Amino acid sequence: MTSADPNGRLPEPDAAPDEGAAGVFGLVHPDWTLADWLVHVERLHPVGIDMTLARTREVAQRLGLRFGVPVVMVAGTNGKGSTCAMLEAIALRSGYRVGLYSKPHLVHFEERCRLNGQMVEPAALLPHFQAVEAVRADITLTYFEFTTLAIMRLLSQAALDLVILEVGLGGRLDAVNIVDADVSVITSIDLDHTEYLGPDRESIGREKAHIMRSGRAAVVSDPLPPSSVLAHAQSVGADLWLAGRDFAHGGDRQQWHWKGRARRYHALSYPALRGANQLINASGVLAAFEALADRLPITAQAVREGLALVELPGRFQIVPGQPVLVLDVAHNPHAVATLAVNLDQMGFYPRTFAVFGAMRDKDLAQVVQPLLPLVSQWHVCGLPTPRAATGQELREVLQRAGAGDSSVVGHDTPAQALQAALCAADPADRILVFGSFWTVGGVIAQGLPKLGSAHGR
Repeated sequence: MTSADPNGRLPEPDAAPDEGAAGVFGLVHPDWTLADWLVHVERLHPVGIDMTLARTREVAQRLGLRFGVPVVMVAGTNGKGSTCAMLEAIALRSGYRVGLYSKPHLVHFEERCRLNGQMVEPAALLPHFQAVEAVRADITLTYFEFTTLAIMRLLSQAALDLVILEVGLGGRLDAVNIVDADVSVITSIDLDHTEYLGPDRESIGREKAHIMRSGRAAVVSDPLPPSSVLAHAQSVGADLWLAGRDFAHGGDRQQWHWKGRARRYHALSYPALRGANQLINASGVLAAFEALADRLPITAQAVREGLALVELPGRFQIVPGQPVLVLDVAHNPHAVATLAVNLDQMGFYPRTFAVFGAMRDKDLAQVVQPLLPLVSQWHVCGLPTPRAATGQELREVLQRAGAGDSSVVGHDTPAQALQAALCAADPADRILVFGSFWTVGGVIAQGLPKLGSAHGR
């Protein structure tokens, strides 16, 4: 098997592959749709999560996968999606061609890959699925490994100026980490996926810090990073950018400002993304751009326009109506605690109805705790994946946490739970849909709910 250097860099292939529809590998299953491919890759590997890079590196080497433009890689527990979205928005307003790989998706798989701000067409992904299948031979890839290779191959062959890669689980053994990023960004770190990443912030931070590379910028936007992150940066010789030391932000209710090692931005408007932590994420984004300034310079106007126009569905997304609807994919204790703060800052609502579905492997008792004082009635639901907690399991969690029996109602699907909440709510109330991506995706599968005076009833 092909070996990599200590930084994880793939060796250069002997010859570049053909740039045709499926490269020199020929067409494999030419009649398959994207849905057919996704069913196929789900069945390839005996387990859904298999933490290793060996298989992904080997197939990437066979593909000749490499990038010829700057790559920014983003890891962390919370704030990854917002950070990637702001990086993309500012770069686009600067006139650059941008490719983005993010995950998971809310409704459609192709949401995971964006070219110049637009979701790719399913047909554009097919030759890259075919290419991965053609070279993997006897190597069994997980769903995440296979789809990551296909999307990264698409991005590597597109005419781009910048590629943004969001890490999925952890960092050290995440399939994205076969790439040597020019800049790595680590957002806030908290407890999540502890069965894979470790039981505390130090362990989790150590896993995420492995996206850093020797001599390259490593931006840590977490204001209080675990010491393991700092130690790993020193051990690999990364160019560490720390919040509060190498870059910082401040401001008032009207505007904010940012300063880095050599650049400053004044009189900035707040990002279009709502939430208490978005300035922390935006500050790390500006540090990443300063680190890339010699290759991808940006203007203050691009920063202002990008932050004003950035969008990210499902992250404290407020849908106006009567009642108002809030969509948030917060699904770990830290993210839900932030969600509770954001809800509290929205103003007064007589009652809040929560639609909630989540994975069984989360610390569900801690997840629901911050919202107990705010939620008047819970509408819990199952989700169409084996990992999900059932409605009955969620009901028991809430009852043990102190929610009254009459305040918890079970449903089969998120859409049914939302409809029941709508029927129970008055126009002046508020409905919160939160938890897993499956939960938010389940209520927007047919489009964003339009809750006017009739409330979709």
